[in-house]
Amino acid sequence: MTARSALPLLAAVAATALLAGCTSTAPAGEGRGPELVRPGTLLTCTHLPYAPFQVTRYGKVVGFDVDLVDLVAKDLGATQQIINTPFEGIETGQDFAIRKCDLAAAGMTITPARKKVMDFSDPYFDATQALLVKRGSPLKRIEDLRGRKLGYQKATTGAVYAKAHAQGVELVEFEDVGLLLTAVKSGQVAAGINDNGVLLDYVKHNQDTRVATEFDTGERYGFGVRKGNDALRQRINAVLARAKKDGSYDRIHRKWFG
Repeated sequence: MTARSALPLLAAVAATALLAGCTSTAPAGEGRGPELVRPGTLLTCTHLPYAPFQVTRYGKVVGFDVDLVDLVAKDLGATQQIINTPFEGIETGQDFAIRKCDLAAAGMTITPARKKVMDFSDPYFDATQALLVKRGSPLKRIEDLRGRKLGYQKATTGAVYAKAHAQGVELVEFEDVGLLLTAVKSGQVAAGINDNGVLLDYVKHNQDTRVATEFDTGERYGFGVRKGNDALRQRINAVLARAKKDGSYDRIHRKWFG
């Protein structure tokens, strides 16, 4: 075989090795357990910031979701690695399709539409939608916003609620919750809609804002996994059940919510 004729073969071998390294199906831990994209690492997709679930502090991503997923990673004998990615890629299931991550933890409500493109763990957090306004604002209900601007975060359940209920209101879309919160604080919009856990955490540190009201949407958060990845989903469920039984869940909840 000549050197020139050997090049295609070498390229094919190299490409095969690269693919194996990127999408290995080797189990995590000590030769057993769910398959991970990268052995020994639990890749978690999220969209920052979303305090207190995921937020960067002192150069490190921390939060309620982060601590819970760390319990899953420990159970798998793996280390959690967080990937910050647009929420739309998570919500549509695209990030799972391209093997970008093993798990999605993004303060994400379980919905019928999302269940079509990913599987969810058991619910681990109850949530609802809420309305954020500047302190001193007379706005109390979504109906009070007629003729004003209401901000929402793209691809969220808050966006769905706003589009369904904010009649006669000018809707303004934001790529992430950080931009939404800043818009309310600066007066760019009269109010912002998002999950109550995030907004209640925000007003603790920004006392020139307040939560005007909460809407009873009955939402529940779940961790997302690739469709059909039952081994990982069941492992997550087992870890969550154990954490609620041994007090770990309550300890983490107090840490982030008081």
